[in-house]
Amino acid sequence: MILHQAAAAIMFLLSATTTTAPATAGEAPVQELRSRVDRAVQVLADPALKGPSKVAERRTRVRKIADEVFDYGEMGKRSLGVHWQQLPTAERERFVRAFSDLLDRAYFEKIDSYNGEKVRYLDAKMEDGQAIVPTRVTTDKGTDIPVEYRMHRDQGRWMVYDVIIEGVSLVSNYRAQFDRIIRTASVDELMKRLEAQVAGQASGAPREPRGR
Repeated sequence: MILHQAAAAIMFLLSATTTTAPATAGEAPVQELRSRVDRAVQVLADPALKGPSKVAERRTRVRKIADEVFDYGEMGKRSLGVHWQQLPTAERERFVRAFSDLLDRAYFEKIDSYNGEKVRYLDAKMEDGQAIVPTRVTTDKGTDIPVEYRMHRDQGRWMVYDVIIEGVSLVSNYRAQFDRIIRTASVDELMKRLEAQVAGQASGAPREPRGR
């Protein structure tokens, strides 16, 4: 399931051990990613934050780091596609909150399953003020997973607005899923399903999109 893969990819970004590559013209966006990785690793490795009793604190700290590098507003806008323009400002904010919490639920629940995965950054590609940062994630079983981060500059920082796992876009998969729900029901119904899933209410929650 692509959502599971995407969750794993985001979790890898925030908890994997990085390997160093030579500096390139596209080093700035790579450094934005790497600096967050380093900070997340420090949180996960902190002896004072180990154990089941510290899960909530670890989650809060890593979520704060994720908020600095993932542009949930842009991801949400792209995931809603044409339907974004139909929403008033308050509903857009409501959707982005639910969407970001959905991603939080998806990948932070897996954060403690980190088993020493490593991520290698390849040369970033720069074009029209945007960056593509390709990486290779090596799992503890030796499997290489290509993960690509699409980034843009927002208020002076490079932020992730899409994650591509083995050629499949996280945003595109959500957009297809959300579009089906909106066209067969309504935007309000989508909101209710997202909020129900975030709250842990399985009934009526959108299922993981099947992109593979």
